[in-house]
Amino acid sequence: MTIEDGFSVQSSRTDQVTGRLDAVLIAARVAPLTRGIGLMPTVIVTHTEPFHISKAIATLDYASHGRAGVRVRVSGRPEEAAHFGRRACPLPPGELLDEAADYVEAVRRLWDSWEDDAEIRDAATGRFIDRGKLHYVDFAGPFFSVRGPSITPRPPQGQPVVSALGHGTAAYRLIATSADVGFVTPGDAGQARAIATEIRDAGGGRVRLFADLAVFLGATAAEAASRQARLDERAGYAFSSDATVFTGTPAQLAGLLLDWQRAGLPGFRLRPGAIPDDLEAITRGLVPELQQRGAFRTGYEAGTLRGLLGLGRPASRYASARS
Repeated sequence: MTIEDGFSVQSSRTDQVTGRLDAVLIAARVAPLTRGIGLMPTVIVTHTEPFHISKAIATLDYASHGRAGVRVRVSGRPEEAAHFGRRACPLPPGELLDEAADYVEAVRRLWDSWEDDAEIRDAATGRFIDRGKLHYVDFAGPFFSVRGPSITPRPPQGQPVVSALGHGTAAYRLIATSADVGFVTPGDAGQARAIATEIRDAGGGRVRLFADLAVFLGATAAEAASRQARLDERAGYAFSSDATVFTGTPAQLAGLLLDWQRAGLPGFRLRPGAIPDDLEAITRGLVPELQQRGAFRTGYEAGTLRGLLGLGRPASRYASARS
């Protein structure tokens, strides 16, 4: 489950203004009430600091017992930059993404700055940690300089899952070099194949790619289309999205997902067109359909988000260097 966030209200229309709750705090609230599912809040890396976010996501990983991730997002809006006053104007898009890559590298190093067995907790001697197993990260990149170490022990997953959404070559490069999971928005199976190839050729062969789709579901295709039309009429405008908008039945959606999977995208992030209706249609209609086709799990085969994604638990780079 990804949780959106941003530094602007969710609509510019005065009759539809919706405020925002903090995505990381929502995930922390949800963590003890859930099991199995991964929790991936969005973080705006343009206006936050790697040290703070590394600590927040590590804490979420503890609260969820290893189910945390983070989606990094950039912001080029002047009105959002004005909230912070760090810079007179936003960076060009390419530099924003380069800064994001720098940010992710700093965060990953901070997660590694405690070795897994750094905590001693020896009451008799009064020693809480083995200081030889805490490491300065001494990261110096084009945009950030971070000494470390973190003040939070190494997360249960070692490295919580990092993801990013991409719509073009520059963002695909960020996904390939910095992310564990990439969200992409193809329009058809051919585009899905081309995007997967481009990211793989940019060095992202290990990245798990998920295609985004906005979905309106119904018992029949006509019912789904009618419901979407009613929602459009009530909103006063036609629904649009950066992702492909699918309107139809769970069985039809299952067929589309399997077609795109054969094109090279192993996973999908579905955006319910309306909540709770389309979320319930996904869980009660689409999931059983995929299970019947042998294409979806019937249980959680791992206890961590990395495990569910088939990603191994990495060793601390500093422990390897010391040994």
